[in-house]
Amino acid sequence: MTPADVIVEAGRLAAEGKPYALATVVNVVRPASARRGDRAIVTPDGRVTGWVGGACSEPSVVREAMRALADGEVRVARMDGECASEGVVEVLIEPVLPAPLLAIVGESPAARTLAELARTVGWRVIDDRVEGADAVVVATMGHGDEDLLAAALRAGAGYVGLVASSRRATSVLAGLRAQGLEEEEVLRVRAPAGLDLGPSTQDEIAVAILAELVAWRHTRPGESPVPVEAVDPVCGMTVSAESAERVEHEGMTVVFCSAHCRARFEAEPERYRVGTS
Repeated sequence: MTPADVIVEAGRLAAEGKPYALATVVNVVRPASARRGDRAIVTPDGRVTGWVGGACSEPSVVREAMRALADGEVRVARMDGECASEGVVEVLIEPVLPAPLLAIVGESPAARTLAELARTVGWRVIDDRVEGADAVVVATMGHGDEDLLAAALRAGAGYVGLVASSRRATSVLAGLRAQGLEEEEVLRVRAPAGLDLGPSTQDEIAVAILAELVAWRHTRPGESPVPVEAVDPVCGMTVSAESAERVEHEGMTVVFCSAHCRARFEAEPERYRVGTS
C-alpha cells in the first residue's frame, strides 16, 4: 500500500466515523528501512495498514498510536536504540477521533436550527435513527416522545434530551416511569434539554441545547480506554498488548515486538521472565 493509498483509507475511516491514528515518517537516519513520507494507519485494535518501518519500528509506532488514541494528543515517536540495525526513525502520530454523532428526531424549528448549528461546529448529524448515536435530542413536539426517549436510553446514548416545556417534560418522564424504566435511567434524560435561558424562541432553544451538548462533550469520559502495555520478555521493549505477536504461556498471554522475539521465547521459555509493565 502506497502513502497515497493510506490517505485514501484514512478518508474512508473518517467518513465512517471510525477512530484511527495516522503515522507519518518525518525523519530517518540510515540504515533504517523506512523512508521519509512513509505512512501507515493504526486502528484501535492494533492493526497496521501501510508501512512505517520494519519489525522494530512498527511495534513502537503501535504502542504510541494506542497512547495517542487514548489521550487525543499528537506526538512524535523516536526509535533509536530499540534495534540498532534499524538506525533512527521519527514518526509523527496524529490521532483522528470522530466527531460525536448527534441524532435529532423531529421537525420542529428548534430541531432544524440545532442540526444546522451542530454541523457548523463539526458534529455529525442524523435524523433517521437513535441507534449508534452519541447524543440524542427528541424534538417531536409530543409525537411518540416516550418511545423515542426509551429507545435512546436502551441504545446507550451518552446524552439524551427532550425539547419540551417544563410541564410537558414532567409528564413525559412520568410516562417513562409508567413504561417500567428504572429511576436511574429516567434521570438521565435532560428535560427540558438545554441551558436554562428563561423564555426563549425556537432558535434560542437550539442555541441553549448546543451549549449543553458542547459542555457534555468536553466533560464526558474518553472514548478510548487507557492502553494496556506489556514488556517483551526477550528484548525488554514495551509494546502494546494489541501486538500481533503473542503466545499463551502457563495461562498468560505473552506479547512480543516481533516474530523473531516470539520464536526465541518459544524455543527456550524458561530463560525469560514474564511480566507486565
